[in-house]
Amino acid sequence: SLSKFYSKMAGQPIRLYSKGRVLGYKRSKTNQSPNTSLIKIEGVTKKEDAQFYLGKHIAYVYRAKREKNGSKIRVIWGRIARPHGNGGVVKAKFRKNLPPKSFGASVRIMMYPSKI
Repeated sequence: SLSKFYSKMAGQPIRLYSKGRVLGYKRSKTNQSPNTSLIKIEGVTKKEDAQFYLGKHIAYVYRAKREKNGSKIRVIWGRIARPHGNGGVVKAKFRKNLPPKSFGASVRIMMYPSKI
């Protein structure tokens, strides 16, 4: 039965990250702080579940018009800092602040560094 399972998976790359969405910057009613972004992680609905992701690396992958080092794909790296509220949303800090164009875009939450 295992051989059937693996033959079905043949040719399918294994995804080593979780998906998430950029909700926007951390903000109050009038002020927003672009140095912290709010991220909704797929399948995370509780604060307790979000604890697992704290400290994990996060990547915002996007395409640019101009090639750099032979590629049009670029990445802004960051790290998940802390939970935000009780609904499984987290705050993340990126090396360079995310552009507003990234709001609603998907991000990759890597499974490292591991605390298990």
